Amino acid sequence: MPETFLGDLTQIKLFDILKPLFGDKKTGKIVFKGNESGELFLELGNITHAKTNNAVGEFAFFTLMGLKVGKASFEPDAVPSERTISISTEQLILNWSSQKQWDKIREVVPSPQTIFRALPQKNSESISLSAEQWNISALCNGTKTVSEIAESLNWDEFKTSKTIFQLVQLGLLERTEGQKSLKKKLISNGFFPMVETELKKMIGPMAPFIISDKLSDLGETKESLAQDQASSFVETLSEEISDDFMKKEFLKVMTDYLLTGKGGMKR
Repeated sequence: MPETFLGDLTQIKLFDILKPLFGDKKTGKIVFKGNESGELFLELGNITHAKTNNAVGEFAFFTLMGLKVGKASFEPDAVPSERTISISTEQLILNWSSQKQWDKIREVVPSPQTIFRALPQKNSESISLSAEQWNISALCNGTKTVSEIAESLNWDEFKTSKTIFQLVQLGLLERTEGQKSLKKKLISNGFFPMVETELKKMIGPMAPFIISDKLSDLGETKESLAQDQASSFVETLSEEISDDFMKKEFLKVMTDYLLTGKGGMKR
């Protein structure tokens, strides 16, 4: 069957191309042409095979999701000669989201040899931290590297770096190079479970992926979104709801949630 042009990746993100194909449970092949060529196969809306010039499977999918240049077209009912992706599409996209989160963390924690130190706090008694955050805070003394802290706690590098990233966002740590840490008031712990639950009611299981994608557009993560960004973030999410009545209902529920103060509590 003839190919259908899906879009130019300089003008639309691949994730936005995939959403309707997932929702309509399409079967076929997405073909990518440009500096990086590749193929992505769907079966009833589930990704079963990905291939680029240099990779297959999950890594190839990550590569394709990062494309900024090229053209994508769809060949319906095409089937792959092999299946290189065995995990669910939901898990695959969650893995991709984690990779994007890791890229964001790397901007703050560029290497395992980076050293952080605690910043003095005027009202330390009002700061609420998890046990993991306290463990990290106690070890960031201006001499230990991220790698050494991870070894001390018997943690992997990702968990250690992610927790340090959270503390930097809270204005509690800074790199020893003297980078100024920007402290901002973060959204409450309950905000994202609430917004995901309400968005799922409106658009179904794609909700967590939409949330992750919109956070990435803002250059934020769930750990770094500020209170003063919450309202505009909810507005952005509402644009994914095609039904006007459901969109208004989503905005009403989330606005009420934010106005009651539940969305503005400290983490």
